[in-house]
Amino acid sequence: MVCLACLLPLFLVPIVNLLPVIFDLIMAKVYRLFGREYRKPERAPPACPIKPSAPKSGINASVTGKENLAASDPSPKPVGVGVDDSKQD
Repeated sequence: MVCLACLLPLFLVPIVNLLPVIFDLIMAKVYRLFGREYRKPERAPPACPIKPSAPKSGINASVTGKENLAASDPSPKPVGVGVDDSKQD
């Protein structure tokens, strides 16, 4: 036996996918009541979730394809204890 809560997503997904179509049908009928024409909005094409890897260029390219910023931008050098940095009061 399978519980109804486990089967709910199987029936819910198609209904959610049909919501934009149902909305367009209802809006077309409402607009028709007022004597106007409802034009469906332009839908954006689905975007690809997989991004192509960046081309490796230069010597500083790491394994992930991103440039190694630590090699090109050195961190500031620490100041030793007791060193006078010539600050005036």
